[in-house]
Amino acid sequence: MQGVSKIYDQEVLRVEHLTLTKGCIYGIIGPSGAGKSTLLRIINLLTRPDSGEVLYQGCPTPQNGPERLALQRKMSLVFQQTLLFKDSVWNNVAYGLKARGFPKAEIRERVNSLLEQVGLKKLASRGTDTLSGGEAQRVAIARAVAFEPELLLLDEPTANLDPGNIELIEEIITKLARQKKITVVMVTHNVFQARRIADQVIFINQGQIVESGATEQIFQNPQFDTTAAYISGRMVY
Repeated sequence: MQGVSKIYDQEVLRVEHLTLTKGCIYGIIGPSGAGKSTLLRIINLLTRPDSGEVLYQGCPTPQNGPERLALQRKMSLVFQQTLLFKDSVWNNVAYGLKARGFPKAEIRERVNSLLEQVGLKKLASRGTDTLSGGEAQRVAIARAVAFEPELLLLDEPTANLDPGNIELIEEIITKLARQKKITVVMVTHNVFQARRIADQVIFINQGQIVESGATEQIFQNPQFDTTAAYISGRMVY
């Protein structure tokens, strides 16, 4: 991103410069209303910035048409509120592969492998309306990575889950990212979660990136008082 700005009633996001590196796990932290989800939606090309430029692999992103859609199909976005089809677990994970025209044998292999990895193989035929919150989120993540996207975007993926499911989903995200060499950008209010799984942390406040860098550098030696206050649990406005 270069000089990116987004305005609703007022400017909610301004990013002078942001570069994401392939294969890295990023944790985006900051108080509510800081602009984290807006940033995620601009990266995913769901929201258009009012100014500035978003580039992908060094090239400006298409403004519309099939080229923009083709680029979006290299990404996956998982929301805080799980959005699943009223169908079986297996069919939910297979959906993106079918839509992209993968061969049936490859779909079978990928879906079965992923369900094994996320611990849901025994629930493959179950309807999604019978799942717990943690199970449903694991299905959503498996579906999101089934076609091996270049970029996986996560918006508070564990916000409403118990500690056991949080730990399990963090392991799944980390393992899949490393195995598939997927770049992950995760918005989280949980600074401890960002510290556990992110390689790089981006701290946003009042619509601007205050500080970014290697995770341990940010947590052990923050360069700004606002960052230090936020990661120590104090109120930031």
